[in-house]
Amino acid sequence: MRPLYAVPLGIAAASAACVAWAAGYEVRAFTVRRFEVPVLPRGARPLRVLQVSDIHMVSGQRKKQRWLQSLARLRPDFVINTGDNLSDPTAVPEALDALGPLLELPGAYVFGSNDYYGPVPRNPSRYLTQRLRGDDGKRHHGIRNPWEQLRDGFDSAGWVGLNNRRGRIKAAGLEIALTGLDDPHIKLDRYEDVAGGPDDSADLSLAVVHAPYLRVLDAFTADGYPLVLAGHTHGGQLCVPFYGALVTNCDLDPGRAKGLSTHRAGGREAYLHVSAGCGTNRYTPVRFACPPEATLLTLTERR
Repeated sequence: MRPLYAVPLGIAAASAACVAWAAGYEVRAFTVRRFEVPVLPRGARPLRVLQVSDIHMVSGQRKKQRWLQSLARLRPDFVINTGDNLSDPTAVPEALDALGPLLELPGAYVFGSNDYYGPVPRNPSRYLTQRLRGDDGKRHHGIRNPWEQLRDGFDSAGWVGLNNRRGRIKAAGLEIALTGLDDPHIKLDRYEDVAGGPDDSADLSLAVVHAPYLRVLDAFTADGYPLVLAGHTHGGQLCVPFYGALVTNCDLDPGRAKGLSTHRAGGREAYLHVSAGCGTNRYTPVRFACPPEATLLTLTERR
């Protein structure tokens, strides 16, 4: 018969092993995910879109910086950055340097709350139980980040800012119209500023936002955008193997916490891609069953 103390000791050992894996290996196990999305007009050649999100750069994160620099080797046609680039107010130069090779490509960006404000320490278990019960509506801001420096770096490279704005980029001979919102997680989104639906004069129109709140997804989808790109969720960050995310840090269902899915609203349907991102809050530097990622989306002809 197994001694009574053996069970809690076994649980403790398994828990310690999971923490060691999550904090020591998986949080740096950077990967590239790939999806095909049929949204282009007939006759158009495929477009390769690289989405980076939730970098949460902290000064000194050399491995992450080298990996981000290496993404240019994927040779995307354009880049979409869906926000939360910072987790350290001193890390703007390192974030821009890490993204440097990608800044040489056509691109666009929106900001997330962590671009504007530094994170605050929180008990991860409290965060989890709160999200399982439901969002309490409170936003806890840390110190103000120098987001203007980040914006100026992106703008000077030619990336298009989409915080409650529309913009255009040209990639592979196609005109891409983009409509973006500032971060709904801290209620900076102003859909009325960009309402009106896709730009019919462009070859393709895309919608971009940091946090995939349902009110935003409903608005973009009902207006007729074929594809919405978002981040924010970290894919659940601490997931259950073979099950997936438990939380999304917004009102999106956990089943769509990362990857490609669809969204329906107003009698229309759009593709939704949510990036699990490649970083973490500096105070919770762990991932489990949810490796850090960037995504290469190949846009193909509509079926």
